[in-house]
Amino acid sequence: MKRPVPLESASVLIDEKIKEFGDWRGKTLAKVREIIHEADPEIVEEWKWVKPTSPGTPVFSHGGIVSTGETYKNVVKMTFPKGAALKDPSGLFNSSLDGNARRAIDIHEGDKIDEAALKDLIRAAVALNLKGKSKPKPRRASSKRAD
Repeated sequence: MKRPVPLESASVLIDEKIKEFGDWRGKTLAKVREIIHEADPEIVEEWKWVKPTSPGTPVFSHGGIVSTGETYKNVVKMTFPKGAALKDPSGLFNSSLDGNARRAIDIHEGDKIDEAALKDLIRAAVALNLKGKSKPKPRRASSKRAD
């Protein structure tokens, strides 16, 4: 089993990824990261899915994965694994729209990021993750009833 990258190292790897791109992609990933942390200061940065063909992917989590921050030649992609379950009144999701679970936002060079809408989406993703974590335990049949 692969060992996860330590959290401190994940932040350093994300810093390096941002610096690696001397163009709009690094600036965009840095901006997205900043918006994510402004939306939820308790976000944890992780680095996942390292394999011989890929150096890995920045991941932002709180109670589960909130979003990834992938960089490609022509796009910076934020993938929300539970995006299909989120309300998106501003229409930020513009990629991976056919699946049953995930949704993504492709940010192209020159695109303006709707920061307020993105923060709302991030907070909604965190709330959805935490909702799944805080299920009350079933009560035993022998417990006393409140009168």
